[in-house]
Amino acid sequence: MSISAHGYLDAVTAAIGRVAAGQTEGVRRAADLVTAGLRAGGVLQAFGCGHSEALSMEIAGRAGGLVPTNRIALRDLVLYGGADRAVLDDPLLERDPAVARRLYELSPVKPDDVFVVTSNSGVNGVIVEFALLLKEQGHRVIGITSLDHSARVASRHPSGRRLADIADVVLDNGAPYGDAALPLPGGGAVGAISSITGALLAQQIVCEVVARLLAAGETPPVYLSANVPGGDTHNHELEARYAGRIRRTA
Repeated sequence: MSISAHGYLDAVTAAIGRVAAGQTEGVRRAADLVTAGLRAGGVLQAFGCGHSEALSMEIAGRAGGLVPTNRIALRDLVLYGGADRAVLDDPLLERDPAVARRLYELSPVKPDDVFVVTSNSGVNGVIVEFALLLKEQGHRVIGITSLDHSARVASRHPSGRRLADIADVVLDNGAPYGDAALPLPGGGAVGAISSITGALLAQQIVCEVVARLLAAGETPPVYLSANVPGGDTHNHELEARYAGRIRRTA
């Protein structure tokens, strides 16, 4: 593929095709878990580090999305845990397994909560440790990762395990090894894929959950855009049902 806007479009289109062809059943299974959790009074929790946090933002607190959702992030160590701001200056923080338990303890988590954990590589310490902790605590875990990349790199967790080894449902984002899709002449590549296909999977899960609720005659708790008339009032009324369970920070 050429290194151009059109070449990138071709690569993204191919990746979306791989996701569409291979992940339909996984998306349905993930939606079943989320729907069951919400009906039991749970919240959909989302966690990812680095650029994988973008997928958490697709899930938690956006127009057209589910209200009972919460985003967990490394900065929670500072916002809610009182850690010094300098801790976030460490670019290798996501490789430290010890961070996972602290993040869990700081989160407004209840037993029926279902988690989406996202990592393109699926091998960094905090991601693997967090997924292991979730399973230890009895939560259902949906993992979104690149199976191509994950299979070709060593785990950075002492257990040697990857996100894909732990999650109840594993969704392959279709991204290539290294994420970027257009090879450069001197090595490396340009044009990352995982953010786009990850957003696709996140929105597919949400749509499947809403479809299940509608089919059962239930009114889905879905956000309106805050930038349309009545949006704020609608959203605040729904958020009040989950007071103390969901966070909406900058």
